[in-house]
Amino acid sequence: MKIIDLTIPLGIGTPPWPTYIPLQVQYFKRLAPNGANGQVVTHSNHVGTHLDGEIHFYTPGKDIAELDFDYLFHDAAIVDLSDCTEDYDVYTSAMVEERVEVKEGDILIISTGYHQYGWDQPTADEVRYMIKHPGPDREFAEWAKKKKLRWIGVDCGSADHPMNTKIRDWMPKEAEEADKHFRKKYGKALKEVFTDDKYQLMHLEMFNHSIIHAECVGGDIDLLLNRRVKVGCFPWRFVDGESSIARIVAFVEDDEYEELMVVKAKCKLTKHGDVATALNPWLNEEAKKRRPGK
Repeated sequence: MKIIDLTIPLGIGTPPWPTYIPLQVQYFKRLAPNGANGQVVTHSNHVGTHLDGEIHFYTPGKDIAELDFDYLFHDAAIVDLSDCTEDYDVYTSAMVEERVEVKEGDILIISTGYHQYGWDQPTADEVRYMIKHPGPDREFAEWAKKKKLRWIGVDCGSADHPMNTKIRDWMPKEAEEADKHFRKKYGKALKEVFTDDKYQLMHLEMFNHSIIHAECVGGDIDLLLNRRVKVGCFPWRFVDGESSIARIVAFVEDDEYEELMVVKAKCKLTKHGDVATALNPWLNEEAKKRRPGK
């Protein structure tokens, strides 16, 4: 088995979720005169690729240390929704199942395509990545519970629609923009779709069912769109941790890996060595070929 990294690079430029503390790094000693470099690192748990734990929103839930490897590592479906979503859109379970087979108990990794706006990409756009990405409504959450999904990963700032979070209050200009989009596309005002009883439903209505999620997934996700693989999430063994920075990877057979590396060798890459999403649009065409019935 070989590994495909689905983790975004983590540095001082990596944006945290809005208003959260970013990564801060300080040297407290250097090779001269101490003989070794040493650093102090400060950050919130919601910067870079990270796993939201149950107790982030559910008081009697598990902390990060209580999550066992059978939960964190399992069969997964990786779905590409970039061909059917745009700024502020709502995605559905039907969109997922049209593109990849999802089995009961799976891990589900969702590529909205918005990792192309991540800080490490040549088309980086922090506002679009955090504030304008697509998200689900309650229908999707109920489907995920019926499927008994282990956990969900998304390639953007939140597993919730950004306008179903506090961002709606913090970014009034974008909220007005989203409202216009909802009225035009869905025939309803933003507040009619995301009513108060749905607030942050992907957190508040899921974590008490042990369905948590990872946010800011990316890396070489474009190599694995609309297919099934094994995926593992490796957070810290963090006692009392409400969430944790994590490494998320996909596991593929050796021959598959060699084929994927041939594909990657043809791709334009980011400065950190990952596939540069927007510069390789033909990968999305390849993903379409993997859709069921194709």
